[in-house]
Amino acid sequence: MESIVPGCNMNISCNALLRALCLALLSNLAGCAASAPQTPYPAFIQVEELPDVFIAELPGVRAKQLAGDPRTRRSSKRILLPADWQFTTGASPGKSVEIFVLEGEIVLGDLTLGPGGYAYIPPGSTGLRMKTSRGASLLYFLDDADPDAVIQTPLILSSDLVSWTPLSESPNDIGLSAKELRADPGSGARTWLMKIDPFASQSWQQSSTTREGYLVAGTYRGSECVNGEAVTGEYVAGGYFYRIPRAVYGGLDAASGDGAIWFLRAPQEESLQTLPGCMPVQTE
Repeated sequence: MESIVPGCNMNISCNALLRALCLALLSNLAGCAASAPQTPYPAFIQVEELPDVFIAELPGVRAKQLAGDPRTRRSSKRILLPADWQFTTGASPGKSVEIFVLEGEIVLGDLTLGPGGYAYIPPGSTGLRMKTSRGASLLYFLDDADPDAVIQTPLILSSDLVSWTPLSESPNDIGLSAKELRADPGSGARTWLMKIDPFASQSWQQSSTTREGYLVAGTYRGSECVNGEAVTGEYVAGGYFYRIPRAVYGGLDAASGDGAIWFLRAPQEESLQTLPGCMPVQTE
């Protein structure tokens, strides 16, 4: 089981699936806010409250560690590039690099990306030259190579040029829309933006795979189902979660009063199941 770095839980129950996760979470309990809702996986994390770290692959860059595995160097970070910084995207032979621009502007190769800019550099690439004149804040992901992946060339785009489309035709998804940033037809890995209209309701759902989310804009009230009980908390921009496979989330309390936009990732093809309510599930 991979290590997950941030998370607050003052009463953690570990089973075989969560043992490695719990060890990582326990090392961070000292920094947990007393009012943070308690879940057995990272949820309701406010990234700004995490400590700064420096990362070897990007010299001079400060980062907030969101999730990762120190054994394999798989990682999820929010990074801050200082003004007049230049280097590369930090690619390595066995890792893909994924970037999403939150604030500021970067030049990636010969292309300029502002807020909403997205890039995916597949494993085996030597990386791309990356620089910024005024500084920038990015989401930055290093992932292990997936032998089933089909996308083998860099993908660079502005999300402003991608249209919002309804999340689905289901009545459960009214008021929810998505912008597809990457969908690999081989591995099923997917990265997308999801927009939640004010007061759009959501059903309880269960995902077959890990789902990782960062709140780009707006506010959001979310619920996680823990041992058959709903645990509800608030997100503001900069909020983060890392749900384990088969976690149950959503429910009638999940909504946004002023609208919200999430950046979301799933590492493989995802199957979603709608549930009638918050109920205990077997996660092994």
